[in-house]
Amino acid sequence: MIPNKDRQFPAALAAAMAVRLDCTGEDGVDFEPYESFLSADETTDWLRTWTGNSDLTGDGFRVFGQDGTGGNAAFWLIRPGRELAEQPVVFMGSEGETGVVARDLGSFLWLLADGFGPWEAAAFYEPEPDWAPQVNEDLVAIAEQHAPSCCASAAAIVEQATQEFPDFDDIIMGLCR
Repeated sequence: MIPNKDRQFPAALAAAMAVRLDCTGEDGVDFEPYESFLSADETTDWLRTWTGNSDLTGDGFRVFGQDGTGGNAAFWLIRPGRELAEQPVVFMGSEGETGVVARDLGSFLWLLADGFGPWEAAAFYEPEPDWAPQVNEDLVAIAEQHAPSCCASAAAIVEQATQEFPDFDDIIMGLCR
């Protein structure tokens, strides 16, 4: 289990989440970042509630934000022995939606910079008709500083993540009771 004391964001994520906090409700992106990762107990409670499986722990996730309906964005700790920044970012929606939205933190920074949040990247529904992604120059600067080699469009980032982890939905649904 990830200790509760180890819940601070990596510097790149903290910088991006600070910018996102300032834009919440202003740019049409449905993403409300947290100030730190959920505690181990909160993550376990969330995963058990989401799956209906009381045998699970939240050890495989670090939740760092949500959409307006309560769907969560998290790092999925699927790559053994790799740093948090090298783990994929996933979205698990309040209505059972699942999606891998970025292969790693660097890609996620560019996804945000391109004007998308986790819900928009994983959306099975069309965003509001008048919604259009807006590049955020502050997030571009953070992505350029922390992940210059990951620069790509949101569509390319989601496609790469989906191709690398095509079985994410099946894995998660296999945990459900």
